[in-house]
Amino acid sequence: MSTGAVGVAYGVATLLMMFTGMPIAFALGATAVLFMLALMPAAALDIVTRNVYVEMASITLLSIPLFILKGAAIGRTRAAADLYGAVHAWMNRVPGGLGIANVFACALFAAMAGSSPATCSAIGSAGIPEMRARGYSAGFAAGIISAGGILGILLPPSITMIIFAVVAEQSLGRLFLAGVGPGLVLVALFCGYCAWRYRLEFRRARDASGRHGAKSALLDREPVTMAQRFRLLPRVLPFLLLLTGVMIALYGGFATPSETGGLGGLLALILVGVIYGIWRPAQIAPILMATLRESTMLMLIIGMSLLYAYVMSFLHISQSTAQWIVELHLSRWLLLAMILLMVVVLGFFLPPVSIILMTAPVILPPLRTAGFDLIWFGVVMTIVMEMGLIHPPVGLNIFVIRSVAPDIPLREIVLGVLPFVALMTLAVILLCLAPQIATAVPDAILGVRLS
Repeated sequence: MSTGAVGVAYGVATLLMMFTGMPIAFALGATAVLFMLALMPAAALDIVTRNVYVEMASITLLSIPLFILKGAAIGRTRAAADLYGAVHAWMNRVPGGLGIANVFACALFAAMAGSSPATCSAIGSAGIPEMRARGYSAGFAAGIISAGGILGILLPPSITMIIFAVVAEQSLGRLFLAGVGPGLVLVALFCGYCAWRYRLEFRRARDASGRHGAKSALLDREPVTMAQRFRLLPRVLPFLLLLTGVMIALYGGFATPSETGGLGGLLALILVGVIYGIWRPAQIAPILMATLRESTMLMLIIGMSLLYAYVMSFLHISQSTAQWIVELHLSRWLLLAMILLMVVVLGFFLPPVSIILMTAPVILPPLRTAGFDLIWFGVVMTIVMEMGLIHPPVGLNIFVIRSVAPDIPLREIVLGVLPFVALMTLAVILLCLAPQIATAVPDAILGVRLS
């Protein structure tokens, strides 16, 4: 059987496994094992376990459960609600300030937790009811939280970026820093849209009130005193200092990513113990169990994806596909557009971790040959994969919002997130036109790369 036929069979078998409803990790693992037994010699099978173990033993991957621990410690307390309350109080006088406060709260929480679903759940449980009570439409409120949640895999520390750095063999610190500029661009675009949309809904509410006497909560302004604003800071500042300290430790060269993750997790546990009184074993157990569940799920997906990629490589599927793409002699930007379109389609069905591990062996060699900076591409790919978290048919964040606010119809949630998908597409275009948005910060802090 030719390599092309084997590759097609491998892809079809993967899709069939996934359509059975089997968890992604088991679908990838089962496909790999079947093709190993059918097409690989027995001698090759003996080294598979060792190769996967060696890949899984990466010191960089060790940072994943440690960062998850930090996020779980913060996400399972009132830290998210306190953070949201403080940002809301300080943004109270800005037009659309409540929506903008939710974007900022999502960005700050995402930077501390590193998880998109956790950000949606933590901020959405407080933010969506508050926005709806203040007159924001249900779809608009849901869209803000869904889009704000995706910042969790772009702003450091990002588990998705950790995995990309490992498979692309790139500097994790540089990749983390490259996400800062685009992350701020997305925050600015989201906030600008929130302000514009608020003014639009405010005018509609005012006109309806003038014509029909219909009263909207949007027209009510509730003042917040300076004393109230400062009263909300003491519980929030320690976590912001934690975020700052972890970033300084990582980028100042004082600690490796794994050491930084361990430091962040330990300090987060100490802070929730001191501030919220969570120190008894019965209180800490849910945090540790949540960390264990999410870490086990991710590491299982990573392990099975590595096995899947190893079989692809052994059967020369990934090499032949990459060579075929190169031999098409596409212009570099058309090549990039095709690859990103493939990532968008995969985002309909797969989470970012699986997309990276499944496609890296195929797409990275042609991109490297075309002269693209893989650090820059890692950021662009992350933003495109973020879209998969908020657009149908899967859209993980959409279903998180459904669990937080089950009374909001799915149609309204989808319509609410579509403008944010358009803004993310605009951000990708800006990154293509001005790569310095991503590369300027790491170049300034770590120095310009020679290669």
